[in-house]
Amino acid sequence: MHSSRRWIISALAALAVLLPVTAQAQTKTVRLAKQFGISYLPLTIMEQKQLLEAHGKRLGLDLKTEWVVFTSGAPMNEAIISGNLDFASGGVGPLLTIWGKTRTNLGVKGVSALNSMPLYLNTINPNVKTIKDFTDKDRIALPAVKVSIQAITLQIAAEKEFGPGQHGKLDALTASLGHPDGYAAMMSGKSEISGHFTSAPFMYQELDDKRVHKVLDSYEVLGGPHTFNVIWATTKFHDENPKVVEAFIAALDDAMKQIAANPAEAAAIWVKAENSKLSAAYIEKLIRLPENEWTMVPKKVMVYAEFMSRIGMLSPKPGSWGDLFFPEIQKLPGS
Repeated sequence: MHSSRRWIISALAALAVLLPVTAQAQTKTVRLAKQFGISYLPLTIMEQKQLLEAHGKRLGLDLKTEWVVFTSGAPMNEAIISGNLDFASGGVGPLLTIWGKTRTNLGVKGVSALNSMPLYLNTINPNVKTIKDFTDKDRIALPAVKVSIQAITLQIAAEKEFGPGQHGKLDALTASLGHPDGYAAMMSGKSEISGHFTSAPFMYQELDDKRVHKVLDSYEVLGGPHTFNVIWATTKFHDENPKVVEAFIAALDDAMKQIAANPAEAAAIWVKAENSKLSAAYIEKLIRLPENEWTMVPKKVMVYAEFMSRIGMLSPKPGSWGDLFFPEIQKLPGS
């Protein structure tokens, strides 16, 4: 009897040792995606400084992160639909597309804006002064034909230039290439790619070359600063992981505050993380440009939504920008 009691006590002691280990072992892996360019700088800071893990810990969560890089929003949407991704990031166009397509099932919505930044359409062709000057001999590289934010901005510009119903006039000249490949193709001067509708830092690098000039600026097309990139997730993930979403938003806000407080440090982190050949001083200069704003506030997303709805790319049309985002950021002054 005495020995059996001793066995029970030692078994309970062993169990007590094991229990905390079991509780600690319930680590949640969060899968996040970003793309190329400094527009994803807040996510790079979040990744390199492990801010999601830190803010998760503050909320009692034990989080691990897995980061993947995509060349455009379309394959990212496939990953989120198949359940292989928790947080996607990309242009407003891909968010609106997946929002419309998943309304009755996955219910994908925006978690936050990532920035407000202009997009430039640059060309190496001296004969092209406006988008009217592109001919069948030209090809315009952009991240994804017809669906990327660059492609949709080009359609809005084409409708303004050529008239109602002419939004697709330049679509035949566009080619899907990731930002680095589009940059390399145009700058080689030996490719059929004579135009590149791209983002920072690629558009600024191109303009450093005397052969290149700007044809179009998205801020001019939309009538002012607009959101370039956003983060999105499924309603299922959002509803099942409220604390993870809370930690993510806190981490993103933290990253943006760090960028504002110390642009030089942010630039150095980005250059190292991206293994970029650009200097940290050059990236810092871009971060500090007033036109590049690191903000969670969605701006002019409804301009894109209304255009895409009108041309049949988006159904149904959202009633307001708030319909496109989860409640956590709806208190912000979005548009």
